[in-house]
Amino acid sequence: MTATLQLGIIVGYLLVALAVGLVAYRLTDRTAEDFYLASRTFGTVVLLFTVFATLLSAFTFFGGPDNAYAFGPEWILVMGLMDGVIFAVLWYVVGYKQWLLGHRHGYVTLGEMLGDRFGSTALRALVAVVSLFWLFPYVMLQQIGAGAALASLTGGTFPFWAGATLVTVFMILYVALAGMRGIAWTDTLQGAFMLVMVWAAMLWVLVAVDGGIATINAGLEETNPEFLALGGGFYTPATMLTFAISIAFGVAMFPQVNQRFFAASSETVLKRSFALWPVLVLLLFVPAFILGTWAAGLGLEADVTAGESILPVLLGEYTPAWFAALVIAGAIAAMMSSSDSMLLSGSSYFTRDLYRPLVDETISPTREDLLARAGVAVFATAALAASIWAEASAFGGGTVGSILVSIGDLAFGGFAQLALPVIVAMYWRKTTRPGMIAGIVAPQAVYVLFNFVDPVTVGSVTLFADAYLGWGVSIYCMLLGLLVTVGVSAATVQSPEEDTDLYFEGLTAD
Repeated sequence: MTATLQLGIIVGYLLVALAVGLVAYRLTDRTAEDFYLASRTFGTVVLLFTVFATLLSAFTFFGGPDNAYAFGPEWILVMGLMDGVIFAVLWYVVGYKQWLLGHRHGYVTLGEMLGDRFGSTALRALVAVVSLFWLFPYVMLQQIGAGAALASLTGGTFPFWAGATLVTVFMILYVALAGMRGIAWTDTLQGAFMLVMVWAAMLWVLVAVDGGIATINAGLEETNPEFLALGGGFYTPATMLTFAISIAFGVAMFPQVNQRFFAASSETVLKRSFALWPVLVLLLFVPAFILGTWAAGLGLEADVTAGESILPVLLGEYTPAWFAALVIAGAIAAMMSSSDSMLLSGSSYFTRDLYRPLVDETISPTREDLLARAGVAVFATAALAASIWAEASAFGGGTVGSILVSIGDLAFGGFAQLALPVIVAMYWRKTTRPGMIAGIVAPQAVYVLFNFVDPVTVGSVTLFADAYLGWGVSIYCMLLGLLVTVGVSAATVQSPEEDTDLYFEGLTAD
């Protein structure tokens, strides 16, 4: 009964999403700008919740509680407070200026904005290639998660490949029809749904436990007393700051998040949204991570290191089957709310920054719109094929799946390497084309090298380690990118094609 209910909720969500897509299609102009940015018409609520649902989605239901269960509730500081505040600042530093530039010059992607400033098709293509490299496995991993969940839900009746394919087909139909407008509408509903369900789950568990919070704290005191103190163990300051900085700066460069900086209808909408962001993040993460912590105090067991999540165990123990089904189905739907935005952004980066400048600069708006919709199908199908291959390799003892999963886990840090060169370019007139290219290539190369080469000990020094002096390698690579961008720019001259005034002159919110 539970499996039937969960599957019914998921299929119902897919059909509702497709219906929203049909409505959005009827209201969408046949232009790439409307397809990708909803003609820059987002108000505060829609902008705030579309970023919210796109970014936080499934991690809220699975990753966050699992980390709190394994390491303690301080993960709230990493994701809820630190990233809420840091990303809100970046939303202003990067997002506000991006919005001004997009408002003035009609940019749709980050690559367009940088390529125009530095007069460089190569730079534009480089940003697109780097972004697609880190974005592709994120789409793929959402498909793996949805396929595995449906297979588990139906006791294997629905095999992994069938579940992943079902979800992918619906996403292709929905995204190709709806574009940014439909995605943002469902994101708003999905974000509100996540908030309601996670608070309802926390209150339900609290009421269901005999003795309430006193019983839970007594259990923590006995089994995990360190959870009742602040810091220690896994949560060193360097570790927490590495996670917080890498994730926040990475999020600012995520295509599906970064493009939303262009979509606000006004300056007021953008500023109001980043001011409210930390509040919204805390409202979601606090109850989600508390649930994971409570599970440890209640003596529940799950092997989170092997991919088993603690939240379904907790809900199955203390809430009715229908309620647990609703929450877990919401988590699967959340995976799709992230994937649809990724598909749309991946299509825009390919169409606008690779196909348009390298293949056909004179492409018409209508033809570009059709190419964009086709690009969604191609990107999703390629990710599906990789997902099925990776799932078979990972569970069959091969290495392909583990490599792709590693890329997914490292994607935040990979995107973070773009952030400081972009910020330098936005605020320093003397940034040069060679400085930007070197500032992007150098940290990306070092970051990939350090994460995919086995550590080597030379004397007393371990090379290619994950961290040095307690700080993750992503932080060092970000600093390298900053130094290379500034150093090479200082040592080179700007070319005649560069527009040094583009980011500074006449930039107002008129």
